[in-house]
Amino acid sequence: MGLLERLRKEWFILGIVLVIAVARLEPAVGVKGGPLKPEITITYIAVSAIFFNSGLSLKTEELTSALMHVKLHLFVQIFTLVFFPTAIWLFLQLLSITPINEWLLKGLQTVGCMPPPVSSAVILTKAVGGNEAAAIFNSAFGSFLLGSSSSVPFTSIFSQLFMTVVVPLIIGQIVRRYIKDWLERKKPPFGAISSCVLLMIIYTTFCDTFANPNIDLDKFSLIIIVFIIFSIQMSFMFLTFLFSTRNNSSFTPADTVAIIFCSTHKSLTLGIPMLKIVFAGYEHLSLISVPLLIYHPAQILLGSLLVPTIKSWMVSRQKALKLTRQPKAPVKV
Repeated sequence: MGLLERLRKEWFILGIVLVIAVARLEPAVGVKGGPLKPEITITYIAVSAIFFNSGLSLKTEELTSALMHVKLHLFVQIFTLVFFPTAIWLFLQLLSITPINEWLLKGLQTVGCMPPPVSSAVILTKAVGGNEAAAIFNSAFGSFLLGSSSSVPFTSIFSQLFMTVVVPLIIGQIVRRYIKDWLERKKPPFGAISSCVLLMIIYTTFCDTFANPNIDLDKFSLIIIVFIIFSIQMSFMFLTFLFSTRNNSSFTPADTVAIIFCSTHKSLTLGIPMLKIVFAGYEHLSLISVPLLIYHPAQILLGSLLVPTIKSWMVSRQKALKLTRQPKAPVKV
């Protein structure tokens, strides 16, 4: 394989390295309130573009089928809202005997209680080729469910989810009806478009991370927290993979992809306002926020790096399942 061909194949990984490097050099460009205005261009325009893109690319039958996949929805929501925070709480009982700052540990506990994000899990699922429709439903439903039961204003959550998820998705489906033949004939690179949007999200996320004064820890504590967060993410991704690929699970490889990302990702957009309300007046609020501020870019970075590996597994697994379902040729006597 030539160098140019290799670069073309690995463009997304190279893009991740490039945007993180650019964010590190000049984070002020992509921070909230900066020249790029990510609070508008990312939170509203980019997220809306993601779901408009999904509405264009997904067949209506796929969305309907995903809505009725109750077993998958129950798995994701129970793992996210019950198993995840419980497992983190048990893990923190062990960490409490270590010299790690107690407020950082409280921050880790709050990370476990957060809902999935609306955008990143959907983009990563789409990039792999997984069950995108199921990822859309669970990401939006998880944010709506936990947000509506928290102290964060219900109307604010509902209106933002409706305008950035539901409306673009419906518009995409309507447009698809009129250009369906063209889409099937031309086959636009929907996956590549979503990947480019994800690079924008990674860039602005790391701009915020590098420019954030709250992440002001000694190097030892920072390294320990980063290591713990990556370990949690890897462990839970592996657990969801194991649970969803058991022989009696009935989940397809595409379902497994959606489960891995939706069950392990946590929302920064909803999380930070929740922390500010729950811990209002706490002098250690900045320390409590640190784990979530690290978890968010870490989940996007780790998920993006794992896209080629997970995609390779999914494709090979689908081929193997297809072969096992083919009728065997009769044996000639």
